[in-house]
Amino acid sequence: MRHTPAYIVTDPEEVKRLVRENPWATIVSNTAKGLVASHYPVMLEEDADGISIVSHVGRPDDRALELGAHEVMVIIQGPHGYVSPGWYDGKPAVPTWNHVTAHLYGTPQILSDEENWQVLSNLVGHFEHELPEPNLLEHNEEYGRRIMSGTVGFRLIVERFEARAKLSQGKSAEVVGNVMSELEHGENYAQPDLAAEMHRVHDK
Repeated sequence: MRHTPAYIVTDPEEVKRLVRENPWATIVSNTAKGLVASHYPVMLEEDADGISIVSHVGRPDDRALELGAHEVMVIIQGPHGYVSPGWYDGKPAVPTWNHVTAHLYGTPQILSDEENWQVLSNLVGHFEHELPEPNLLEHNEEYGRRIMSGTVGFRLIVERFEARAKLSQGKSAEVVGNVMSELEHGENYAQPDLAAEMHRVHDK
């Protein structure tokens, strides 16, 4: 990740927020056969010290990723979007891409079957509880446990992270306002979630 001091995020709480709000993650592993990437939802362990996430992979992704054998990188991609130079103040400019991204590093710990069941139950419950009639894994436990046998659960205690929030820092208030307005209400490249991230930074 490019090291631009104005964009670097060092607060673990901000990284935790990013994980909560953007749980679809990319797991990247440098294996004996080369780089392998897989994509799964992750969940933050709220009561853990530091940053800890849990998830699962489907077999045989565990073997393809060499899960548990060495460090992996988990990419959390927050809101992002195109920023046109036409949204600036008329001075010469080039297009750019605003984004919020985190790279989390650690060696996965493989979970027991019961730990995996709990993680899967919690993960399903986390999303289903938004619905008027949640369809929980434990409602059909026999079927759920049969499906679970095709998965491998893991915990990643984050040993280090790199995070970046490129949100038009260093631009004038006029330019920042124009960019946020286009991202909130524009006809071509509206990204309201990205505009909200900009407000978090610029409205302090």
